[in-house]
Amino acid sequence: MIAFPLGATTTPAELARDPHPRLAELRAHEPVSWLPALNGWLVTRRDLALDVMRDAETFTVDDPRFTTAQVVGPSMLSLDGAEHTRHREPFAAPFRPREVREGFAEFIEEETDRLLTALEPHGAADLRRDFAGPLAVAVVTKALGLVDADTGTVLSWYDAIVRAVSDLTAGHAADPAGPEAYARLRAAVETTVAKGATVAEGTAAEAEGTAAEAEGIEAEAEGSAVAEAEPSTTSLLTAAADRLSLPEVASNAAVLMFGGIETTEAMITNALLHLLRHPDQLALVRADSALLDGAIEESLRLEPGAAVVDRYATRDTTLGRAAIRKGDLVTVSLAGANRDPAVFPDPDRFDVRRDNSRLQLAFAHGPHYCLAAHLARLETKIALRHLLDRLPALRLDPDRPTAPQGLVFRKPPALHVRWG
Repeated sequence: MIAFPLGATTTPAELARDPHPRLAELRAHEPVSWLPALNGWLVTRRDLALDVMRDAETFTVDDPRFTTAQVVGPSMLSLDGAEHTRHREPFAAPFRPREVREGFAEFIEEETDRLLTALEPHGAADLRRDFAGPLAVAVVTKALGLVDADTGTVLSWYDAIVRAVSDLTAGHAADPAGPEAYARLRAAVETTVAKGATVAEGTAAEAEGTAAEAEGIEAEAEGSAVAEAEPSTTSLLTAAADRLSLPEVASNAAVLMFGGIETTEAMITNALLHLLRHPDQLALVRADSALLDGAIEESLRLEPGAAVVDRYATRDTTLGRAAIRKGDLVTVSLAGANRDPAVFPDPDRFDVRRDNSRLQLAFAHGPHYCLAAHLARLETKIALRHLLDRLPALRLDPDRPTAPQGLVFRKPPALHVRWG
């Protein structure tokens, strides 16, 4: 007798193509199921998913099999405990809610306007590749302060790294383009840090000279000059290099880069697809802009950009009715947890007025909650508001249908739309 018959017949292809019917079966009958195809456990019920993500001592990311670390090395994404904190803290400050609004809102507005101004005369576009992707890349590039790297270059690095991670997750050899792209990103990070350090040294020297010239107010002048110069001359990467080694800065920059691009590109594309597929819900949002936040959260619930997160058991334990052994892979299905009917009634319905959609787990939970969640939400809200305001006749291209797909990262391969 097979202990987990549903898990035994679940395939990666099924989970990549249209996972939700199978996830619903697993959640109802085998909420913690052994999937031979993944050589690990799959957790689909929301309460059990939270148990895994909250307990980093029992379910860790710090394992040689963690796929992202195989491509970019150890980072905040693949470490736990004190090392996780050491890697994460140098990057945290710019992504707090107030700092996100003050540091990025104007830039996102301008970049969104620039992209739409270029697209508007054409009457049709692939809004994933022509809009959502470039916007996400531009914001990540600004956030990291990368120098000598344009949007197209960063996007090519991101594509290659994500492909390599996806290959490893599916049990295949990683596309060699992934490590090659990471090597180029690492070089760009090192250049950025070096230039930032040079500028900071020059600023400090100038401040010191200015202070020496101002009799009687030396200390005040020096402190004022440095304080005023610091925000504009010290990039996030340069600041992080004061507390981390260059390889550590580069690995975390890679995580922030492909995480930020993936999260936001998927959020914008999936939310727009949901709205355009449901004209009644789109009409509600057009009539009441306050519902835009609800539409974004509901889209995140129905189709999180990252469908799964991996953990590894550090000891023998029991989860639900499953006996998990030390070393076992435990994959949390965020897509499955987000449609748990015990929390979300009528879970497959897209409802922009759902009152608890913010309970979705698209940004994970616990110590590895997405660092840039506030930034991703702000980008998506500004992007959707501009799209709906400027393209009132926006609609899906009936000749080029699409749907989200992907085992790990889920979004439409393209989102062809028309307007006018």
